[in-house]
Amino acid sequence: MNDPSSDPTPETQGGVPEAPRSGSMLTVVLAAAVVVFVVLAVVFSDPQESTPLGQGSIAPEFDLPNIAGGRNSLSDYKGRVVLLNFWATWCKPCKDEMPSMENLYAMLHEQGFELVAISVDDAVEPVLAFRDQYKLTFPILHDIDMDVANRYQTHRYPESLLIDAEGKVISRFVGPREWDDPLYVDRIRQLLSEE
Repeated sequence: MNDPSSDPTPETQGGVPEAPRSGSMLTVVLAAAVVVFVVLAVVFSDPQESTPLGQGSIAPEFDLPNIAGGRNSLSDYKGRVVLLNFWATWCKPCKDEMPSMENLYAMLHEQGFELVAISVDDAVEPVLAFRDQYKLTFPILHDIDMDVANRYQTHRYPESLLIDAEGKVISRFVGPREWDDPLYVDRIRQLLSEE
């Protein structure tokens, strides 16, 4: 009977294990790199950005240039109900809803409502031309780097968030709306009466 420890096999030669094949080593290195990447992503991720910004969330503060001059931040509208609208001049559904937004603003602004449109256009010139063409009177801010849009987790335009007087998100709307429809007007009036 042969002694199994003295019988060379593909894994051992004379009882000494072979070095792993290069394919196996590459797999180990790649697996280790993936683990390191995942750990670093978890450690360095912003917990606010990983939490969905939805109903009941505190709306993140921002500070952006106003196309009319100066700058505006969310805290400028503290104590007011705010409809925050993310849009772009190249977005047809955004164009479609602008007249109803202007109507809503005209109806409710004096009652404590604020409508703030945040453009994600690459340049300010088309935004200025758009404002003039549609005769918009509500504040329009410019988020050229899309920093605020990313913080608010907006990816499809138009996208709007209704924020109460305490700075909490009440609703998120993806896609265009007829903002002067009684459904939206009454909802905002209800929030205004709760101030």
